[in-house]
Parts: sequence; C-alpha cells; structure tokens
Amino acid sequence: MLYGGALALAVALIYISYGPDKKSESTVNTNAQGSNSAATQNQATVPAEKIQVFLFHATQRCSSCIAIGKFAKETVEQKFPEELKSGKIEFKEINIDLPENKELATKFKATGSALFINPIINEKDNIQEDTQVWRLVSNEPGFISYLENKLKGMIGSEASAQEK
Repeated sequence: MLYGGALALAVALIYISYGPDKKSESTVNTNAQGSNSAATQNQATVPAEKIQVFLFHATQRCSSCIAIGKFAKETVEQKFPEELKSGKIEFKEINIDLPENKELATKFKATGSALFINPIINEKDNIQEDTQVWRLVSNEPGFISYLENKLKGMIGSEASAQEK
C-alpha cells in the first residue's frame, strides 16, 4: 500500500508540473533561443553598414583582459585594414572608469571587461556582447580565426568579393 501511494503521488506531481496547461522550461528556453537565433540569422544575411568592435575594461586589468584587447586589435588591423581605414570597422578600447566613457558604457551596458560587437544594419545598432572570446584567451590563432570569421559574416558578400 505504501509503495502504491508513493507511486500515485509521484505521478500526480509530474502531472501538476508538466500537465496540459503548463509549458515546460525547455520549451520556453527553446522558443527564446529560437527568436534569438532568428535575429542572428537576419543579421548574418544583411551586410552591416558599419561594425563597431569595442573592448570595455576597467583601469585595473588582468592578463586575460589585456590579451583579449591585443588579439582583437591585431585581428582588426591585420585582417581588415581596408575596412578599418574606410571606417567600415571601428575598433576602440574603452576604459569604463573614465567619466568621458560613462555614456558609451551605459549604451552598451558594459559594467566590466567585455568585448562588444555592434553591426549597424539599416542605421540601427545590434549590440552584442561576445563571451566566446574568453574561451579563446589562451589560443591566439583560434581567437583571430574566430573573430575574423565573425566579422566577415557581418560584412557579408563585400568581404568575400574583396578577397578574390
């Protein structure tokens, strides 16, 4: 009897948690990811008019923060010299502790060390924090390849035509 009662209670709890009137968390998360994915795909198909690559940091910086800035700057300067010169790509390191940078840090919602990429499409900001770069901090060639491919995707067909 005790075993049967425990089983009935477990079934009832599962039904209450996942019954026909409830959406499971995984469904909600999948739907949220799906809409983010659609926005990302739209950005990938429409070339950006301009791309801002901004590294935000505090006055005190750790070696990882310094490396991210160095790798990002090298990538933009070495892989996109024409776009950098023309202003199509803009790279800046921004100290969030300085009063003159507070407005920009607020716009990007930067509160510490972070790499943000803002592809401007149809004159609208599409600000994205790129957290993947932190996984590549000890792999400079991997970092450069990752960021180069990401920026090429945002530039669209223009970058491919220039390479040929």
